Amino acid sequence: MAAKERKLTVARAMAEAMAQEMRIDEHVFVMGEDVGPLGGVFGNTRGLFEEFGAERVRDTPISETAFMGAAVGAAADGMRPIVELMFVDFFGVCFDAIYNLMAKNTYFSGGNVNVPAVIMTSTGGGYSDGGQHSQCLYGTFAHLPGMKVVVPSNAFDAKGMMTAAIRDNSPVVYMFHKGLQGMGWLGTEAGATVNVPEEQYTVEIGKAATVSEGEDVTIVSLGMGVHHSLHAAAQLREQGVSAEVVDLRTLVPLDRDHIVNSVKKTGRLVVVDEDYQSYGVSGEIIASVVERDMSILRSPPQRVAYPDIPIPFARHMEQWALPNAEKIVTACLKATQNDE
Repeated sequence: MAAKERKLTVARAMAEAMAQEMRIDEHVFVMGEDVGPLGGVFGNTRGLFEEFGAERVRDTPISETAFMGAAVGAAADGMRPIVELMFVDFFGVCFDAIYNLMAKNTYFSGGNVNVPAVIMTSTGGGYSDGGQHSQCLYGTFAHLPGMKVVVPSNAFDAKGMMTAAIRDNSPVVYMFHKGLQGMGWLGTEAGATVNVPEEQYTVEIGKAATVSEGEDVTIVSLGMGVHHSLHAAAQLREQGVSAEVVDLRTLVPLDRDHIVNSVKKTGRLVVVDEDYQSYGVSGEIIASVVERDMSILRSPPQRVAYPDIPIPFARHMEQWALPNAEKIVTACLKATQNDE
């Protein structure tokens, strides 16, 4: 008899992974703003305080510098902290602890001091929260050596990648998109709520996944962009264009082989990224292909990314700037109609 399907939101999947790891490893604990009785602003620590108490689920003062520094020290001393940076936009006030300490200390110590910390942080806009609460900043963290960076697009990956991140001896930046969490007030992409096994499992850090097969064009994305890409692929099918959608899942390490192999099949590449267009993930993906073998491209690569502007508060302006399925369709049609 087949197991009964059990659909979870991304937030519930994250909380389940943390709880399961906390039950088997007393060194794992959680801290951050409102992660305790409230269960996290985005619901991703719900139920942990009731099971594990204030000793292992610690609400912190509003001082990212203080609790991020505490996480570095705890990890270096043998603990496995999961620390929430509520909005990735707040990274500026604690980046010294994140990058000059957490990311570099293993290197500085000649490999003698591991820093097994997980920073979980929310990304993404679309709900009119202004430029201080709506960025993705994937490229900012991926650019800096010493940290692994993961971006789940659905609940199955969210649980498996959280488990893998907690067990990893490197610092891992776990970036979850607010629009995928399952929080009603934010609006949620339905495709992110999927079947999630109750037992523990891991999703390997550093492995991309093809989530929709196609022959004519490869669309590479991450997080919310994966769902925009899938919607675009459905529209393209109606126009006779077969699009393959690749979910990066991990930015560091980046699965360049998977990307290149997909483009070898389709001959065309469109990259979708909610982070800023310049100096970011979209350019790195394109470079990964053209540096490997430019001859596999039948047309110039296309990008659908956030323009290089502060994120507007006004809804119509923010929606104008965000990637969406219609923009992806346009880019794919350009790629397929302009073969060299």
